[in-house]
Amino acid sequence: MPIITIDGPKVCDIDRKRDFADKVTKLVAEFYKINPEAIVLILKENALENIASGGRLVIDLAQAKNK
Repeated sequence: MPIITIDGPKVCDIDRKRDFADKVTKLVAEFYKINPEAIVLILKENALENIASGGRLVIDLAQAKNK
């Protein structure tokens, strides 16, 4: 049973999450040639102040981009 964990920013739209989970599950099921029910997908949502890229917090990068 594949277990897929995806870390990313928070997504508030539950319909987008449903669509994402469906698409990822179908892709993995096709790749492994297994039943989609055998696949577990875990979405880990992280606040932007808890993620850094290039040594800078993503929240700071986003604020600098919006200025």
